[in-house]
Amino acid sequence: HAQLVESVGGLLQSGGSLILFCAASGPTRRNYCIGWFRQAPGKEREGVAVIDSDGGTTYADSAKGRFTISQDNAKNTLYLQMNSLKPEDTAMYYCAAGLAYYGGGYYYCIIQPSQYSYWGQGTQVTVSS
Repeated sequence: HAQLVESVGGLLQSGGSLILFCAASGPTRRNYCIGWFRQAPGKEREGVAVIDSDGGTTYADSAKGRFTISQDNAKNTLYLQMNSLKPEDTAMYYCAAGLAYYGGGYYYCIIQPSQYSYWGQGTQVTVSS
């Protein structure tokens, strides 16, 4: 099965930028979804951004305009470029992967944890005001 390893997060000031990496290994699948989720203390895990095997992306409203998800298939690496960071972005960030759903004649990804079977160990991102 897939194994996911995130890069080290960090402590940043509000307005700063950070790029997270996720190295993926394991069987190659078509029609997959891979993305970033986060969980702040006392809150449920939430989606940040996901990307499908064709490069289609979905962002949470909180990430739109500030974060960019991308992947390098040759390197089996997923990225999350985070700009204009805010204190409310403070959380443990997780890389996750799963198979795409199929419906209506096409494959698709949702930005809900339930679709993702494989998870990294998480990396802490802390943004100070």
